[in-house]
Amino acid sequence: MVSDADLGHLRRCVELAAEALEAGNEPFGSVLVAGDGSFLAEDRNRVASGDRTRHPEFELARWAAANMAPGERATSTVFTSGEHCPMCAAAHGWVGLGRIVYASSSAQTAAWLAELGVPPAPVRPLPIGEIVPGVVVEGPVPALAEQVRELHRRFHATA
Repeated sequence: MVSDADLGHLRRCVELAAEALEAGNEPFGSVLVAGDGSFLAEDRNRVASGDRTRHPEFELARWAAANMAPGERATSTVFTSGEHCPMCAAAHGWVGLGRIVYASSSAQTAAWLAELGVPPAPVRPLPIGEIVPGVVVEGPVPALAEQVRELHRRFHATA
């Protein structure tokens, strides 16, 4: 169940997604929180550089591998504006991060982009559980998902 504290972290993810949009990137943002609820790290999408692997979830997995012990990673939570893509879900699993909470699902994002006439991504959007079985996943959160949808609409209106 998504708690009030979780909602606060998800709101920050949406803020980071908006920052990504303002910087010319697709609107995605993520926050890493320790098992005790303390903030650890955050990032936003940085793919406008031409490196399509610069997703925030992937960057947080790398950060966690370099800065956290395996037990700490297992009890952490990754909050994100959009459900992990398969690349980011795999990184999450390989690094051994814990729970994932997202505002909007990959299925929602794919449907929104199709409505906007955006061609499909080169990687199929799959649910996290198909990539990392056993990880605890919560989302989407309808009120925040609508905010994320608007960010995608704005990005693709200018793209």
